[in-house]
Amino acid sequence: MTREATPAVLLFTRDLRLDDNPALAAAARGPVLPLFVVDPRLPAGENRRHFLAECLTDLRESLRQRGADLLVRRGDPVHEAISLAKQIGAGAIHLAEDVSGYATRRQRRLLTAADSARLTVHLHPGITVVPAGDLVPASGDHYRVFTPYFRAWRQIRWRDPAAAPAALSLPPGAADLPRQEPAAALGRIRATARTLPTGGESAAEAAFRQFGRYAAEYPERQDDLAADRTSRFSAYLHFGALSARRVATSPAMPEALVRQFCWRDFHHQVLAAFPALPWEPYRRRADTPDGVDRGGAAPADADTLAQWREGSTGLPIVDAGMRQLQAEGFLPNRARLITATYLVKRLRGDWRDGAAWYDDQLVDADLANNYGNWQWVAGTGNDTRPHRGFNPLRQASRFDPAGEYVRRWLPELAEVTGPQVHEPWRLPEPVRRGLRYPMLDPATLDPATPRSR
Repeated sequence: MTREATPAVLLFTRDLRLDDNPALAAAARGPVLPLFVVDPRLPAGENRRHFLAECLTDLRESLRQRGADLLVRRGDPVHEAISLAKQIGAGAIHLAEDVSGYATRRQRRLLTAADSARLTVHLHPGITVVPAGDLVPASGDHYRVFTPYFRAWRQIRWRDPAAAPAALSLPPGAADLPRQEPAAALGRIRATARTLPTGGESAAEAAFRQFGRYAAEYPERQDDLAADRTSRFSAYLHFGALSARRVATSPAMPEALVRQFCWRDFHHQVLAAFPALPWEPYRRRADTPDGVDRGGAAPADADTLAQWREGSTGLPIVDAGMRQLQAEGFLPNRARLITATYLVKRLRGDWRDGAAWYDDQLVDADLANNYGNWQWVAGTGNDTRPHRGFNPLRQASRFDPAGEYVRRWLPELAEVTGPQVHEPWRLPEPVRRGLRYPMLDPATLDPATPRSR
């Protein structure tokens, strides 16, 4: 007679999938109690919470199809995991390792509490393609420049995939434990965007297959704002509904997209080494509160920041991006660069204000990527050219040459044909008077820096 395996608790965090989930594969060697705990102390935008609720609902259905279930609770993840482990007689708790300050504190507290309860905690990879600590330069504790990191990232052997379990079993008595519906555990949700992607691993698989049909176009059209040929994987990657390693190793994925996955890993290893990334300059450019050298210019006031958020600055390419953000909880990378650079370099806004707005609106908002990219734009992050600038009109001409993207998101300018939609202040006065759109003073568009592109 074989001895029955000791049950385990699987604490889901940002790994809401069955496919290629190392924590699940390890925990499923015996009876397993899948658990997700909504921590009310952890803030999240309404759009992100809506998407998360769908991810959890989809995950629960997938687990049920394999003989298990998802227990959703609200409270302190450490307390809930330890308490449930004791109730079911578990010997171990499994979870994916993460790098944010919140995640690392949670991991430390869990290790301490588990030691007192005589439980073992197993941390597994799975959030990124390459775990943050697997690549360390010869000098220093992390890579500060992307290019050498990319070379090392391409050379290291990536972990083997973890197959989704064909069947799972719950520990005795686990089916009778009190549980909550995901939406109820998350509290009242009021998504602000009109259109949001569907959350969950099932929807992620559909997005993966759909992108495969035009993946070959990605290198040439990833920055074409009107074409909308970005992968749209970001929200699924943030919540782990899609395996980053799986996508990066897919033969159909172009090298240009794989490089974006490396950028994602790069920012995660930066955040692991510098947990203050969301609020402190990674590198300080001048003796200013936010580390941004603005040449003595006054920072943006509250009204200017509000106009940027609302998409009413008077610069169509910027306003179109901010309107898309409000409508979809998403922005393609090129639009993120244009709108962020305009706030920091032209309107003299604080990068933290911009990052906080993105954090509130984006479904894919991620501490490592969001704040790492905002610091890159502000010149306080990992950009080797900290004074880099983007001329917004030149960007509009390159990436929305016919003005289709602007007209799509700015109905006030829908009747303005061709590329002249990017500079409505140049239209004849009678036409300008008929537009219900703020007219920008073109004098404010003098190049921000000599390196403006």
